[in-house]
Amino acid sequence: MPRVLLLLPTTTYKASDFLAAAEKLRLSIVVASEESSALEGLNPEGLLTLDFRDAEACARKAAVFARGSPIDVVVGVDEQTAVAAAAISEALGLPHNPVAAVQAAADKGWMRDLLARAGVPSPRARLFELAEGAGAAAPFVRFPCVVKPTFLAASRGVIRVNDAAELSAAWARVARLLADPEVAGRGGGAARQILVEDFVPGAEVAVEGILKDGRLTVLAIFDKPDPLDGPFFEETIYVTPSRMPAGAQERLAAAARDAAVALGLRDGPVHAELRWNERGPWVIEIAARSIGGLCSRTLQFGIRMSLEELVLRHALGQDVDRTPRSDFAAGVMMIPIPRAGVYEDVEGLDAARAVTDIEDVVITAHLSQRLVPLPEGGRYLGFLFSRADTPERAEAALREAHAKLSFRIS
Repeated sequence: MPRVLLLLPTTTYKASDFLAAAEKLRLSIVVASEESSALEGLNPEGLLTLDFRDAEACARKAAVFARGSPIDVVVGVDEQTAVAAAAISEALGLPHNPVAAVQAAADKGWMRDLLARAGVPSPRARLFELAEGAGAAAPFVRFPCVVKPTFLAASRGVIRVNDAAELSAAWARVARLLADPEVAGRGGGAARQILVEDFVPGAEVAVEGILKDGRLTVLAIFDKPDPLDGPFFEETIYVTPSRMPAGAQERLAAAARDAAVALGLRDGPVHAELRWNERGPWVIEIAARSIGGLCSRTLQFGIRMSLEELVLRHALGQDVDRTPRSDFAAGVMMIPIPRAGVYEDVEGLDAARAVTDIEDVVITAHLSQRLVPLPEGGRYLGFLFSRADTPERAEAALREAHAKLSFRIS
């Protein structure tokens, strides 16, 4: 029975889906988290505590652990764990992406530099020290532009600015976010930097794929039908298959492949965010992980195979390149947080679930949880899922179901 080391942060949305996939495949599971479990002493071969912020320390500790409990596969499930997974796999002699490539994918400044050197279309950008202040960026900026941290995901801290006054205000706002102890602890030196890049207009899509020996197999292209023009970039609806023209989809997939090559990524899942305008595709970013949140539940392969199962099968060395995806259109809405406050209740769940083509409604916020909207926050109220005959119906169902929900936030 193969033994898989799953790197599962306590804050990840993806734990249950990866654990279910591992159990379906009858894998022996070792769960690593950044917080120690009271049960670790009772199950020393199945639980491990790792500080995901220190990939080298993770690799050393996992190597010691593996001497007594051998590991066959290491899977990092999200942005926080991708670098640690590569470092551990390297230490154990298992297939993996080059550690430097995964580090570049997790560092937007480094990523921009590598994409520019390789000639991959991406926003013109420059990295600054926060302490330099917005004035240091003024000679470089072409408005509108975007300011962002280099290491956060899910559009956290990403702000569009249209003039010098907005640049100063956004700079100060990102600085306050990066001074938060939790954020600063995760970012280290990167929490003292800010990236300024050109705003790229156009429709935005996401490309989900998997790499094998540097070759990219596209698993899905998602449209994002809500405009993402700022000032913040809260993602809401993803729908697949894409309604973009076939030629545009081919060029978007090729740009995602070129981005992976430019960073040096060679193995495992990738999630790319791109824009399309009259000049063609633009790579906004590419991550060495699968799609975030619970959004992977939109995808089914073969006979009810989840994306997490496909990722684990790939990590085990199985050929998944030709695994067909379900013919149905599917969509997901990441339910946005409308305002800051304390979550008290939701009404309309039964009505939302009764909407035609709605597959599920999952509220992930907890009662009495303090909610923080973008750009400071990085969580959602929950997720709506649809499955339909066409992308148009899948999208319409999500909008109708969302309109039936009413959240009470004090």
